[in-house]
Amino acid sequence: MSDLHLASLTPEPHPTEVTVTGTAVLLTISGQDRPGVSRTFFSAMDALPILVLDVEQVVTSGQLILASLMVPDPVSHESLTDITTTLDAIESTAATVVAGLGLSLNHERRPVEEGAAVPAQTHVTVLGSPLRPGALAAIARTVAECNGNIENIERLAAYPVTAIELHVSGADQQVLRRRLAAEAASSSIDVAVQPAGLHRRAKRLVVMDVDSTLIQGEVIEMLAKFAGCEPQVAAITESAMRGEIDFAESLRRRVNLLAGLDAGVLDAVASAVVLTPGARTLIRTLRRLGYQCGIVSGGFDFVTDHLAAELELDFALANRLEVRYGVLTGEVLEPVVDRAAKAQALRDFAGSAGVPLAQTVAIGDGANDLDMLQTAGLGIAFNAKPLVQKAADTSVNVPYLDTILFLLGISRAEIEVADGEG
Repeated sequence: MSDLHLASLTPEPHPTEVTVTGTAVLLTISGQDRPGVSRTFFSAMDALPILVLDVEQVVTSGQLILASLMVPDPVSHESLTDITTTLDAIESTAATVVAGLGLSLNHERRPVEEGAAVPAQTHVTVLGSPLRPGALAAIARTVAECNGNIENIERLAAYPVTAIELHVSGADQQVLRRRLAAEAASSSIDVAVQPAGLHRRAKRLVVMDVDSTLIQGEVIEMLAKFAGCEPQVAAITESAMRGEIDFAESLRRRVNLLAGLDAGVLDAVASAVVLTPGARTLIRTLRRLGYQCGIVSGGFDFVTDHLAAELELDFALANRLEVRYGVLTGEVLEPVVDRAAKAQALRDFAGSAGVPLAQTVAIGDGANDLDMLQTAGLGIAFNAKPLVQKAADTSVNVPYLDTILFLLGISRAEIEVADGEG
């Protein structure tokens, strides 16, 4: 009697939807990579009555590892003798083809269990500048301690940081995220833990904070420098960013110190803002890949309007300063864009873009961004205060904004391809 049989995957059998049990052969090919290896190998194996259950290929520094799990096609086999003959043929054919390619082959027979559950898949993205072996050892140890298995590791980028992605199965994602966050802090790296699946690449709206996120520094401090009250404004800003004072109140206090400032400085300040390294690459790449981008700021619209035009952003929202007779009155026009308003702006932008909140990304650095980060499908704390890092889904602590792309599974090669299409 055959040790391999069919099992329907649906209540009503479909001829193309079958699972198999019995014995499979795991073929692992290794050696110097060159064009045509996969084509030659699979073309030769296609002459046999077999199915491919799993396949994975990795090339590292020109060295190839190609693994394929193959099983006799149950439709073509009626007896155990037929199955054994085909298993032998899988191994002998693979050996002949691989030898002809000048590569090495390892083969192993293993049972295929009917209805085996597929472990939960998780993407673990690691950013390091630099990335040291000890950090990877700590990551691997933590994955194992969480009952996870690293099934694949691939490099996403070599610059501006080293970014690698681990495909992990079996681990509880919440436990893994918590444990790896602690390891990331002690190893001076950034780690993001996200569920695998197409939805990860389907986050089609990215909304960013502006001051100290999209741009370097705080605009209100630039204004304060013109007004001669920079130290006082900076002290209030820091207190607000740490969540020690209500944002709306802190904003009013700081703007009040600007009363009497010539409104002509607003254009000069807007032109003087400096983008965070990688900001242009981030937005340019996202737009070329079909994402919509927006900014929402507790700062001021004269800057966000300038940035929206320069970077071709889809959405922008910020506070408005009151100007009378060519000078600032020291008042902010209502409504104030505070913590709750930022989260609402994300919802409004998503509604206008036709994007579910689960497919949005929010990026920010201060306590004023917390609600927005927690509302988004993925909230990223960018060089943020400890309070914000703890509350966000993941953190980035390198000074390059385009590293956000790696958290979305976008590689440096894809970034360069997008640049070439522009």
